[in-house]
Amino acid sequence: MKVKRTPTDTAIIEAAFEVFSANPGASLGDVAERAGVGRATLHRHYRSRDTLIVVLMKQALAELDDAVDRATAGAASYTDMLRLALGAMVPLAERQLFLANEQVDRDPEIAAAFHDGRKTLIATIEAARAEGTFAADIPATWIATTFDTLVYAAWTQVRDGEATHRQATDLAWRTLTRGLAGDAP
Repeated sequence: MKVKRTPTDTAIIEAAFEVFSANPGASLGDVAERAGVGRATLHRHYRSRDTLIVVLMKQALAELDDAVDRATAGAASYTDMLRLALGAMVPLAERQLFLANEQVDRDPEIAAAFHDGRKTLIATIEAARAEGTFAADIPATWIATTFDTLVYAAWTQVRDGEATHRQATDLAWRTLTRGLAGDAP
């Protein structure tokens, strides 16, 4: 279920993602300034930095999970599922980066969801490996880390106007599958 947010709350959330993704040590004052609200307004919505961080982590996980679930619903194979997931995650790479920079273990619910998502990614990679997509000698954790990094690389290319979403996603997928396919016989 989606949480209904006021325009001010939405502005704070979006500003916080932007600010904390660029600088994980940023202050609530930095967030308030970026959101165009006063510090008192920000504190009425979020009593502390930790409260805001937990809300952001939950939202980031929910947005990423929802995007991937919608994109992969009709996947024909595990390989196709990974390709579709990558494309769905590119626009949300800022959320992914935010999660990567935070201590997800500070909240048990978030930690469980984050670790379950990682296990699902590893299992999907292993299934795609069985389909012949990845070499047997490359650890699944390496492939998962490369996947995450390529999502962010694709996002920066789109953000910087160097590629369209489609071009960046295709380049990331090509890098992932060809770069990790193993040696030719």
